[in-house]
Amino acid sequence: MLAAERRDHLLGLLAREGKIVAKDVAAGLGISEDSVRRDLRDLAAEGLCQRVYGGALPVSPAVAGYAARQAVAPDGKRKVASVAAGLVRPGGALILDGGTTALAVARALPQDLACTVITHSPTVAAALLDHPQAELFLLGGRIFKHSAVACGAAAVEAAQNVSADLCLLGVTGVHPEAGLTTADSEEAAMKRALSERAADTYILASSEKLGTASRFRVLPWEKVSGLITDAARDDAVVEQINAIGVEVLTAG
Repeated sequence: MLAAERRDHLLGLLAREGKIVAKDVAAGLGISEDSVRRDLRDLAAEGLCQRVYGGALPVSPAVAGYAARQAVAPDGKRKVASVAAGLVRPGGALILDGGTTALAVARALPQDLACTVITHSPTVAAALLDHPQAELFLLGGRIFKHSAVACGAAAVEAAQNVSADLCLLGVTGVHPEAGLTTADSEEAAMKRALSERAADTYILASSEKLGTASRFRVLPWEKVSGLITDAARDDAVVEQINAIGVEVLTAG
C-alpha cells in the first residue's frame, strides 16, 4: 500500500471509529507499527489528528483564534449556556472560565441575579458589567490571547485564594478515554486550579468538541460533576460518557 493510500485509510478509520490503534492498523495492513506511527506523525503535523499513546484521536476543532471561534457553533454554545446558567443559584458563588462558551454563559445569566462571579476572563467580566447585583472578581495574570484569559503563575496563585459553589469550565477536547483536554499547558494548569476551588465542576462543551482531543489534559472524568452539551442523549460519545458514570446534561 502506498503512503498516500495509507493516509486515506487512516483518516477514514479515524472518521469511522473515532480512534486509531497503531498495532491494530499495522496488523491489518501487514506493515510495521513504526510505519503507522510515522504516518500518524505526518498527519498530526498537518493538524489532522491528535497523537496519543498507542495511536491517535480526532483533533479538536477549537484551535482557531478567539475571534474566529465566536462564529463556530454559536447555536450550540447558546444552548449549552442556557443549561449552565440554570445551575447558578441566587446568592451563590460561581467560578466562570474564559472562552467563547463561557462568554455565552455570562450573557445567559439573568440580569437581576444576585451572585458572585469569579473569572480570569476580561471579556466575561465585561459582559457582566450591566448585571447590577452580580459581584465580580477578576483574577489577573499574563493574558493568553487565544482564549482571552489570564494564565501563568500569578493567575494560578490568585485562583488558590478563592472558593465557590460551582465552576463552569470550558475545554477544547472531550473524549471518553482521553478525558478533558486543551491545547496549551498553562491554560490547562489554570483550569485545574479553578476547578480545585469549587464544590462542583461542570464542563461546557458544544457537540463539535465531543470525541476529540488536544495535547494537554485538564482533568480526568472522576474530577468533574458532569458535562453540559448540546449533543443528543443518544449520541455515541454521550452514551460512552454516561457509561463511565458521569452525569450529562443535554441541551439538544
